[in-house]
Amino acid sequence: MNAEQQRVAESDDPRAPWRLWGPYVSARQWGTVREDYSADGNAWAHLPFEHSHQRAYRWGEDGLAGLCDIDGFLNLGLALWNGRDDRLKERLFGLTNPQGNHGEDAKEHWWAIEGTPTHSYAQWLYRYPQAAFPYQDLIDGNAARGYDDDEYELFDTGVLQENRFFDVVVTHAKAAPTDIVMEVTATNHGPEAAPLHLVPQLWFRNTWSWGLDDRRPAIVLAGEEGEYAEGQVVLEAHHHELGQVRLTADGAPRVLFCDNETNYADLYGEDAVPASHTGYPKDAIDRAVVHGEDAGNPGQTGTKAALWWQFDEVGPGDSVTVRLRLTAQQSPATPQVHEPQPPTLKPADEVLQTRRREADEFYAEVIPEGTSADDRHTARRAFAGLQWGKQLYLYDVTRWLAGDPAQPPPPPQRADRHAGRNVHWQHVNLAEVISMPDEWEYPWFATWDLAFHTVPLAHVDPAFAKFQLLLMCREWAMHPNGQLPAYEWNFSDVNPPVHPWAAWQVYSIDGNRDRDFLQRIVLKMLLNFPWWVNRKDADGSNVFEGGFLGMDNVGLFDRSEELPGGGRLEQADATAWMGMFCLRMLRMSVELAREDPAWDEVATKFLVHFLAIAETMEDAGADHTSLWDPEMRFFQDVLVEDDGTAHRMPVRSMVGLLPLTGVSILPNWVAQELPDLTDFLRGWIERRPELQDALLHTNFHGFSVRTLSMLSQEQLASLVGYLLDEDEFLAPHGIRSLSAAHREGLTVRISDDELGLRYEPAESRSGMFGGNSNWRGPIWFPVNAMLTDAVRIYGRGAGIDMRVEFPTGSGHRMSLTQIATELEQRLVSLFRPGPDGRRPSTPIHHPSGPLWDVHPTFSEYFNGDNGTGLGASHQTGWTAMVAHYICAPEGITNR
Repeated sequence: MNAEQQRVAESDDPRAPWRLWGPYVSARQWGTVREDYSADGNAWAHLPFEHSHQRAYRWGEDGLAGLCDIDGFLNLGLALWNGRDDRLKERLFGLTNPQGNHGEDAKEHWWAIEGTPTHSYAQWLYRYPQAAFPYQDLIDGNAARGYDDDEYELFDTGVLQENRFFDVVVTHAKAAPTDIVMEVTATNHGPEAAPLHLVPQLWFRNTWSWGLDDRRPAIVLAGEEGEYAEGQVVLEAHHHELGQVRLTADGAPRVLFCDNETNYADLYGEDAVPASHTGYPKDAIDRAVVHGEDAGNPGQTGTKAALWWQFDEVGPGDSVTVRLRLTAQQSPATPQVHEPQPPTLKPADEVLQTRRREADEFYAEVIPEGTSADDRHTARRAFAGLQWGKQLYLYDVTRWLAGDPAQPPPPPQRADRHAGRNVHWQHVNLAEVISMPDEWEYPWFATWDLAFHTVPLAHVDPAFAKFQLLLMCREWAMHPNGQLPAYEWNFSDVNPPVHPWAAWQVYSIDGNRDRDFLQRIVLKMLLNFPWWVNRKDADGSNVFEGGFLGMDNVGLFDRSEELPGGGRLEQADATAWMGMFCLRMLRMSVELAREDPAWDEVATKFLVHFLAIAETMEDAGADHTSLWDPEMRFFQDVLVEDDGTAHRMPVRSMVGLLPLTGVSILPNWVAQELPDLTDFLRGWIERRPELQDALLHTNFHGFSVRTLSMLSQEQLASLVGYLLDEDEFLAPHGIRSLSAAHREGLTVRISDDELGLRYEPAESRSGMFGGNSNWRGPIWFPVNAMLTDAVRIYGRGAGIDMRVEFPTGSGHRMSLTQIATELEQRLVSLFRPGPDGRRPSTPIHHPSGPLWDVHPTFSEYFNGDNGTGLGASHQTGWTAMVAHYICAPEGITNR
């Protein structure tokens, strides 16, 4: 093993030494549900960006390039000032959902450059304008635009013209688990000299203002004369759990102290200031640096401190660098009696160079030899984004609902059993590092997003990937009724059940060896499966509902709200998800049964469920219309009114393609090793020969390959035809979420309601789900991953002899396994530079040129026609699946 592989191998425990410190500080804590104590549940308004520099957070912290201990007690981050801004740049800015013309929207440029799984080496780049940051201009500009308009972006304001910005690169390198070098280098890319203030900050999360624990940590200026090296400034942070932590700074920065507490006087007036309140609240550093006030604590102590370097002129093309070193005791959880090692064991230069070299060695093993330089660059950036996307998530719902003893009680509306947010999830009490969908726009976990994150994570850090999947199933996350929490805005919402699919991917990527993990996840999914059956199959017909199921505005109407004409919506996608759920549980149970025969009967249980669902997909019964449209030869949702009248939704969308994912291959050894499953299967075939379309056989070179599928051969051929048709779903860079055949729009009348949609390849043109995502045409990585995986399974099983046109109508025929690879390569091509150096995935508001084209952007979704990045602009989470395609170009072989 190389050095980083060895560290990963020694760090299976989530609290292993090399995981104790990392970039776990959120990019945005303001505007989150956790910090919302309002009556109306408007989290964006309760703690807005304008208050973030003056109000203490209750549940976390945020910052630029921040790192902290695994419990989030002590934080180290960067602040900046260009001499013109009206505030210190301590955190990233963006628009709230009501402010943006397409929902919430980050208005900054930053990139994760490097990241190793143990955070031994990490690098992050922020692009800081030299002009005053145009906060109000961005708010006003977007307020003047509607859903049909492009967003008003930072580049549109003119502040980035002529490259008038600093590129600020922050590097973390660990000399040891709790000995971390932090280097900050700022380069002036503008045509003239410009001033810059670098203001790294060290601060404690406020744990003492809530009436639960009045122990107050402290940061002080350290040392007697001669104790530290000449030319260094040292801060000592003392904490009842962490013990002593030292921060050493080279050079002679000015030191400022204050407390991480709310500025009550400025926000609410002098009369609102509590008697025990500090005279030096958290914005004292901002007032000192930006406004020239004498605001810091002259006693040189506090719970927040800053090291202030001022550079009056940084010439064009010149750089300035500052270095810090944080050293702590070995374990935050178990403070030790010895002093931390002094920060002189290894010179900082040596630490930085060594860890950079080790990062290169690590990724040389992860990324296959022969990978092009462009794809290697994309994969490393994707992996870096996943590492920087790990954030400490603190949320005790019971405490949040009840409020804190030292704070005003929350309004009664919060605890309303019918309308209060998350009131039915009071068992949730999370204090874990979790992989987030997006560090700014979605700085909270979403369960189905997280499942996709684990697939690329398994290539570099399988232990963390498994921990993430299991965490969502633990009793402090999963509901007692078996439901998995969706996301913090509404834990009760319904995410697609992709956990078993992701678990099998992770198990396979990790070498098919961790049976303990497989058993644990199957046991937890045995609790989740009945919730779906009992709650989302209204009449026991094996046709499932589920609401929006992550695909927001994909339908003619909001599938999570009361339906037009009443009744219920029987969903092709929900039913397909459940068929896939059964098959993955079957496959994992079969794997476990090889060593423990008790799992044989569990496998049989899921085979029974699957066959019932597969039969339903073919014929939903006499009381309502089948999900399969025999004329269109496509699956569709069916709206069933209270009187039994059924309306098939004549839409060709991702909803109708997802039944492809209900496929799995039974290994040949099942017939010899699993008698219960084999006997049932044989008997079922004898009793129901007319239903054998759900059990497809292919003989190939003397081997009997048995494929379980939700589709008949006719349905498979039809769906593949649509999938590969460039006038329907096949786009230059992936599979569209809505058929391009709907470009001219579609209108349907149901009762007195006239409903419509049209193919929209880019941003949403409606306010459904806040208008911040669009499933009516764009390319989304998660469902593309499911479809390409399914096509490859068909190609290795029931479709092994199929050769189909690619694209449809071209006359060029390929095998399904070849087509799966081609589809994945189309997704990878989003990130491959064109002749002009620009990637198709680059958002339209990003300029071109060497300073921009080198940085791939991992957007939430992509234009269905040309691949331009859309939605959240830093969603390395599920879009990091591109690294999976690069590292496993032939897919996972063990199905």
